[in-house]
Amino acid sequence: MPYKILADAVVVIHLLWIVFLILGAFLGVKYRAMKILHISGLIFAFIIQMFDWYCPLTYLEVWLRSKHDPAFSYTGSFIPHYLEKIVYIELPRYIIFILTVFLCGFNAWMYLRKR
Repeated sequence: MPYKILADAVVVIHLLWIVFLILGAFLGVKYRAMKILHISGLIFAFIIQMFDWYCPLTYLEVWLRSKHDPAFSYTGSFIPHYLEKIVYIELPRYIIFILTVFLCGFNAWMYLRKR
């Protein structure tokens, strides 16, 4: 039971991290520490997309789920696994990559625009 709770907590943290990467520039323009954390997270997200790696949180969640019950584990990336369940469509890897590039570009614009 503790593995299931921990795996669910990792999913929530993972989702919050993704929301932070999407909306973090709004905090980053006001707070320097948030800006550093946000830009570092975006760089990390871009690198793992470039090299077709999975987020360490995905590995942690899958490991915790397999400890609870091997039938609950899955292979692949966090985003398609959960997003496909919500939207009922399959997202190809190149679309996730394009969205990552768009996200980085939007956040660069947020940080570099004149106030």
